[in-house]
Amino acid sequence: MFGIQADREISTGFTPQRRIRTLWTTPTSSNNANFTAKVPKKSTNLSNSNTISVKFEDLYGFTVEGNVDDVNVLNEVRERIRQQSKVWWDLEASKGANWYLHTQISSNGVASLKFSVLTNTMTLKKLLRKGVPPTLRPKLWLSLSGAAKKRSTVPETYYDELIRATEGKTTPATRQIDHDLPRTFPCHPWINSEEGQAALRRVLVGYSFRDSEVGYCQGLNYVAALLLIVLKEEEDAFWMLSVLLENVLVTDCYTDNLSGCHVEQRVFKDLLTKKCPRIAAHLELMGFDASLVATEWFLCLFSKSLPSETTLRVWDVLFYEGAKVLFHVALAIFKMKEEDLLRAHHIGDVIDILQTTSRHLYDPDELLTVAFDKIGGMTANSITKERKKQETVVLAEIDQRLKRINSLKLDE
Repeated sequence: MFGIQADREISTGFTPQRRIRTLWTTPTSSNNANFTAKVPKKSTNLSNSNTISVKFEDLYGFTVEGNVDDVNVLNEVRERIRQQSKVWWDLEASKGANWYLHTQISSNGVASLKFSVLTNTMTLKKLLRKGVPPTLRPKLWLSLSGAAKKRSTVPETYYDELIRATEGKTTPATRQIDHDLPRTFPCHPWINSEEGQAALRRVLVGYSFRDSEVGYCQGLNYVAALLLIVLKEEEDAFWMLSVLLENVLVTDCYTDNLSGCHVEQRVFKDLLTKKCPRIAAHLELMGFDASLVATEWFLCLFSKSLPSETTLRVWDVLFYEGAKVLFHVALAIFKMKEEDLLRAHHIGDVIDILQTTSRHLYDPDELLTVAFDKIGGMTANSITKERKKQETVVLAEIDQRLKRINSLKLDE
């Protein structure tokens, strides 16, 4: 797809012997040429280039609207992808195929502390933060996230049988899915096609039957659609969605009461106070609740807010390091616009600053450098403790809300 030696295959150790359905191919214009856009003749004044609105196709076939500077940044990103591809291929040549899958469990079941294993772990973490070449994303994501292993624990016919079992059945989840399908990435030609809509529906409906407690929640349509675009195989997208909801993200983020999502928003608010105290204090004086923008970020995993390649760079790290990555990225967006936010005096202005910033973050390195180098570290233990603390508060609030609703029903 992109980068050198793009046609090579990487074996992951979990290569499923199943019927393969290639869903779509990345437009050749993304592979073989720089991004271009038609600009009005009067736009020759380069000082105004960041105000000229142009439409162009990004790395994954989305038609987006930006400015000339955005196009130039995407061209730079495309060149970095080529360079990063070479790094990955060189490592494979020196360390051996699938070096990133070397287990840390020895033959007697004891965790290995071998220097080579620790070195590989540190190398992989650093590499993932610099980005995975698009051609390697499917195999690395499936392996590193645990999706391939999860898939290997069920019969090979599991997905096909699940889809057959859902045919002709109508539930509240399927009705909501059918309502949301046409609104999911209408700017992407394949997702907006009959084939794309059908594949996306099967993945979402299939998961709603796999986990009836989650069923379907708005936001999952964007996540599943982007998984389909990247992985190109429907069943792969299904298993990546499964491992996301069952292993990577916090429990109950997508259940009916969204309790997990409410917990994450409270944790984020606490982290914003600790990591960006000036911003948090200023926004509190304004009465601005960060969840106004961050809820969509977390539910859609930034897929609806950030440009596609930037979102996928976030996912490269998310599938390996876990849900704490979402906090890093969300904090970074606030941090990058600290001075602008401090000058804002209206809630609408704050929302506009954050939405405009995220929409034009075409340089993933700029965002991730702030997220991991300037925001500072967060231990999994500290986040887990804060989640447990906030979970108690959230569940109490939900319980009180239900009691009020029941009381009103009785009064009627």
